[in-house]
Amino acid sequence: MARQGRHGATRRQPKGVAFDRWLDRVVTVAVLTAMVIGLAAVAAHWLL
Repeated sequence: MARQGRHGATRRQPKGVAFDRWLDRVVTVAVLTAMVIGLAAVAAHWLL
């Protein structure tokens, strides 16, 4: 039997990996910022 190619969720990373990592960081910072601002707004609404 001939060996088949690898199948699965993890595969070789394409050449644009650096851009993906940069984009992941930007999205993470944006989400965390939005969560902090949202929590601050809720806290201000409750306290004021």
